Amino acid sequence: MIPESFIQDLLARVDVVDVVGRYVQLRKGGANLLGLCPFHNEKSPSFTVSPTKQFYHCFGCGAHGSAITFLMEHTGTSFPEAVRTLAASAGMTVPEENRSPRQQQESARRKAEESRHTQVLDAAQAHYLKQLRASPAAIRYLKQRGLTGEIAAHFGLGWSGTDRHGLSQVFPNYEDPTLVESGLVIESEDGRRYDRFRERVMFPIRNARGSLIGFGGRIIGKGEPKYLNSPETPLFSKGHELYGLWEARQSIRQEGQVIVVEGYMDVVGLAQQGIANAVATLGTATTPDHVKKLLRTSDKVIFSFDGDGAGRRAAWRALQACLPVLRDDIAIRFLFLPSEHDPDSYVRELGAEAFRACLGDAVALSRFLLDELASRHNMNEAEGRASCLHEAKPLLAAIPECALRVQIEREMAKLVQLTPEEMSQILAQQPAKPFAPAPAAKPASGDVAPATGSTGSDHDGGYADMGYDFAGHDFSDIPADEPDYADYGHFPSQGGPSAGAGGGGQRAGGKPEWKGKSDWKGKGDWKGKGDWKGGKGNWKGRRDNDVGGFEGRRTMPSLAKRLLGLLLAHPELVDSMGDQQLEVIDHGPHLGLVRDLIMLAQSSGARHVGALLEAAEPDSDLATVLKGLRADILSQEDLPDPQTEWDDALRRIEFDSAKLEMAKLAAAGLATDEARKRYLELSSRLAVLKGAGIR
Repeated sequence: MIPESFIQDLLARVDVVDVVGRYVQLRKGGANLLGLCPFHNEKSPSFTVSPTKQFYHCFGCGAHGSAITFLMEHTGTSFPEAVRTLAASAGMTVPEENRSPRQQQESARRKAEESRHTQVLDAAQAHYLKQLRASPAAIRYLKQRGLTGEIAAHFGLGWSGTDRHGLSQVFPNYEDPTLVESGLVIESEDGRRYDRFRERVMFPIRNARGSLIGFGGRIIGKGEPKYLNSPETPLFSKGHELYGLWEARQSIRQEGQVIVVEGYMDVVGLAQQGIANAVATLGTATTPDHVKKLLRTSDKVIFSFDGDGAGRRAAWRALQACLPVLRDDIAIRFLFLPSEHDPDSYVRELGAEAFRACLGDAVALSRFLLDELASRHNMNEAEGRASCLHEAKPLLAAIPECALRVQIEREMAKLVQLTPEEMSQILAQQPAKPFAPAPAAKPASGDVAPATGSTGSDHDGGYADMGYDFAGHDFSDIPADEPDYADYGHFPSQGGPSAGAGGGGQRAGGKPEWKGKSDWKGKGDWKGKGDWKGGKGNWKGRRDNDVGGFEGRRTMPSLAKRLLGLLLAHPELVDSMGDQQLEVIDHGPHLGLVRDLIMLAQSSGARHVGALLEAAEPDSDLATVLKGLRADILSQEDLPDPQTEWDDALRRIEFDSAKLEMAKLAAAGLATDEARKRYLELSSRLAVLKGAGIR
């Protein structure tokens, strides 16, 4: 923690005019300086900087703060990073207080690790750029997609090459663990290594500061998956990042709005046609973190989705992620293109002006919310209107108190044929718990798009029966409305939902590669297609502080609660945790918070409930769970061998997942050599697990 006294001393030494002046052209205007606001689009200056009071304020959008705040909002840096940047410019050293030697050592280790990852990613990017210049096939593909060399250079597009060990030309030490940790190289079960990306056009992914954090790859020939992303790494978490945000930052300010599309080819295709203010969610459903980041770049956001059922479901989930951050001074709208088009194909066929015209017709969030709710019920009868209001109540409760919420509630009252007074009375009688969007997951294994049949565009369908939009991109998070896995059996020692049901196995067409080793300390990778990514969408309702207090559509699964309790009662388990264990946990449904707890303990050094509560984000799901489990942990008896129980639980997850995948392969008829080979691999793995006593 940075001492408050140092922050005040720092602000006294730096001049906010100098800091803001690096990014905004300022001119004298009386006692203050004036300029065009960098946080919203304006033609006449309403942005002022006060040298005497050392703060900035915009009378147009309300942005205001100190030099530290400006750096955070304008460059996307975190608070500690902004403080360190300013301190370095002032020749000051940032002190750290209340940090043990172990915490300081862990912080230094984490920074060194991130630096190593950045270096290898930058070296790989240079290699991919060189490979593109030497590949007529890749250049021809980009030209066929209507892309020029200028736009390819702007986004840093590259080519992975076809060699399984192409990166060995860049990294003489191909056995360097950092290559696997950064997601560039995959290590198979037998220890052999090969490049993750081959025969793919490469799309570098940058964070809000312009630093390279990962890659996306699009295959140009036949093969699956069509789209492949870097796995989750210390630098890259797709639930927090937006592709193209760095490249689009200036255009977003100029246009005064940001367009959200589904894939990186949409972003590049729109930019080629002069629409350069688009970003993509990297093949995952829109998360609250995405929405917060979008609203930091612009007060007007337009989500552009296909007009088919999958597109509307994706839009509905985006709407749910937006509800908790709605304000009166922002505008969120939804654009639905014809079902045969995605943004890239639409703008290539009909042109930029046609797409801009569509943007003008985008539907307001309030209208989409009301129309979608009405479409789900028979509004011609009292029962249907009552059911519609029942579904709407938690959504309305998620909206902060503001004029927009009042307006939506009044529109809802008209829809269900109630007066505003009657509506208010009903909402007051039974206050609804607000709908809580799923937290962003933090998986560890590789992200791949599902293998689906081609539809002639880059947005392939798939998983429609799960109510989730897997439009040909890397959509591997679990939707909030995933099926309840209780049907798949029970965890033998807990009596709760099956630990492995569905986790890491095949999901409606995904074909995972099970590469785990039977010892949980090994380096084996479980690189399944359609990973569960930490069980996104498990926690639907508002949490309370009681033991197991998860209210709403589901209670907390007993397996998750048991594993959390085991970790909290025996924190020494965290110290021996390996990548293999984390990957197995990623594949168990409803275990996202288990992995979050492990990562928090490893990064913070905290090893008991109180310390972990201090280290956790105050309003996070994990903090709420820790509060709820605290009483349980204090009264829990010590186990004679917690490590054995932990290992046994993970083996059961693996066992159940293998059985489920085998059943799906058998149901599909084992029609291909690949399916038969996979079935035999799983059968062999089950035999090993049975030999270890798992049944």
